[in-house]
Amino acid sequence: MLAPQAPDAPLPDPMAAWLRHLEANRRYSPHTLAGYRRELHFLRDLAERAKLPLDTLGNGHIRQFVARLHAQGRGPRSLARTLAAWRGFYQWWAPVVGLAGNPVAGVRAPKAPRGLPKALSVEQTQALLDRPQAQVATEPAALRDQAMFELLYSSGLRLSELVGLDLRYERAAHYESRGWLNLDDAEVIVLGKGGKRRSVPIGQAALAALRRWIEVRPQLAPPAAQPEDAAALFLGARGRRISPRVVQLQLAQIAQAAGLPTHVHPHVLRHSFASHVLQSAQDLRAVQEMLGHANISTTQIYTRLDFQHLARAYDQAHPRAGRKS
Repeated sequence: MLAPQAPDAPLPDPMAAWLRHLEANRRYSPHTLAGYRRELHFLRDLAERAKLPLDTLGNGHIRQFVARLHAQGRGPRSLARTLAAWRGFYQWWAPVVGLAGNPVAGVRAPKAPRGLPKALSVEQTQALLDRPQAQVATEPAALRDQAMFELLYSSGLRLSELVGLDLRYERAAHYESRGWLNLDDAEVIVLGKGGKRRSVPIGQAALAALRRWIEVRPQLAPPAAQPEDAAALFLGARGRRISPRVVQLQLAQIAQAAGLPTHVHPHVLRHSFASHVLQSAQDLRAVQEMLGHANISTTQIYTRLDFQHLARAYDQAHPRAGRKS
């Protein structure tokens, strides 16, 4: 496997001059300069092995070098950093020596595999939402939190969509609702990404939690408030529209108290909603609409979560699976 020379080994004069330029004129940090130096060693070594001077390298050579590094185990993110250093060097050096162009221009690292979203199991979600404290809560903040988390899981909302909800549709001279609750039809209307509005159904558990919260909501509502706060479905301790940060902190605290083994943030409940609906209904288009995804390819990642669920069930239940989970 190709390894760069020691970090203190001399580089060709043009490369060393570029690093000095970055240090003196661009004020790059020592850490960044050390990273660029390491990547330039790779370029220098690859060019030497190919018996090619640096000023003769073309786009095809750079692609071959990247392919070789990739085959030797360099990941997409690492290669992206490599190409950034090489591209920056030639962008500076090409005009100096009269090269026709930057040989690294247009060369991209392989795409990084898309990680699976984190989702709770059905049992973990039940442990969070059905915890004993929630069933006997009477304090307004506790009832508010339960309503928020039931709604996040019931309807797969984004955090921004949740905090943007109003108790009902409002329209005045200087204010109009972006999203609102419609209890009569058991749905929320939200304004998602790209300014697209959608309606999402609310489950019975979330409806019950919302009604309990709405009963005590006046206890947190100040007598005089700005229209945006007065209309808000969920209020903070000072009677203003609840902030995303408060939702995050409350959920993390409650999940920890419920004994969940992982950090839980609001988007985890959105992922859990999508994964659990797909496990039950297998209706990808319906989940796409409820999540507000513009492209179904974004929703398809949850089918991989569903497959993992099925694979685990197979491993645990099939007498001849012969595999360890």
